Amino acid sequence: MENFPVINMEKLNGVERAATMEIIKDACENWGFFELVNHGIPHEVMDTVERLTKGHYKKCMEQRFKELMASKALEGGIQAEITDMDWESTFFLRHLPVSNISEVPDLDDQYREIMKNFALRLEKLAEELLDLLCENLGLEKGYLKKAFYGSKGPNFGTKVSNYPPCPRPELIKGLRAHTDAGGIILLFQDDKVSGLQLLKDDQWVDVPPMRHSIVVNLGDQLEVITNGKYKSVLHRVIAQTDGNRMSIASFYNPGSDAVIYPAPALLEKEAEERKEVYPKFVFDDYMKLYAGFKFQAKEPRFEIMKTMEVNVKVGPVVTA
Repeated sequence: MENFPVINMEKLNGVERAATMEIIKDACENWGFFELVNHGIPHEVMDTVERLTKGHYKKCMEQRFKELMASKALEGGIQAEITDMDWESTFFLRHLPVSNISEVPDLDDQYREIMKNFALRLEKLAEELLDLLCENLGLEKGYLKKAFYGSKGPNFGTKVSNYPPCPRPELIKGLRAHTDAGGIILLFQDDKVSGLQLLKDDQWVDVPPMRHSIVVNLGDQLEVITNGKYKSVLHRVIAQTDGNRMSIASFYNPGSDAVIYPAPALLEKEAEERKEVYPKFVFDDYMKLYAGFKFQAKEPRFEIMKTMEVNVKVGPVVTA
């Protein structure tokens, strides 16, 4: 198995730009994941986010998790694998189109402020990455951002997760295998406790924990817009017997009313080779479907959306 793709973003500014863009292209086509270093987010910001996230879990969520049914799922001599729940403790923050950080309970002011700051930096990084993808795809700069925009701009939010030590990791996953429904996902993960895996060539591959890195993966919407050239891939979290794994995943997704469909320029380029065309749909309709089928294969979701295409009106994506 070849090495997991790691992108040094500083190399985009020099003589190694072309080679670095090629690594990104290969990662998008063959992995659906890559890891960023030297991405421009200050290490001290990431260190503060990590310290406060872990402190918040210990103070506000650890005991609650222990008292929940998930913690009791492995009691009583259960021997069969548990397939309807995950061994994780989570809460969600919404940044765009309207932030809810001031309304989320149990967060102190310092934590709210650093998460706002971190989210702004991640939003900028996500949009920079989308333009790098446009460049590799031969799409006009700004095309993907505009395709995600809808009438009110993108949806952008963060899932803050902790994966506590699990007494029976062979019976329950930290998070069951799934593809992500949305656009581009930026993950700040624990650099000491591993667990994230992706499926490549029918084998589960570890996503290596690296200090101060950002892991990027592509969601279902980028697979649709690229008409399958880029893939969203199955990934999961393995529960561990030791250590509490932190995971802060930020989802830069289309706006709820954005109409998603394969980029015409890519269809024109591939008209001869590729007869399969992905569906057109309103992003919110896809999310409603995904809610019931998250832990199932993505292909049937795409097929169902094809049956709904008749009602979707598509205008050109204007980048200027």
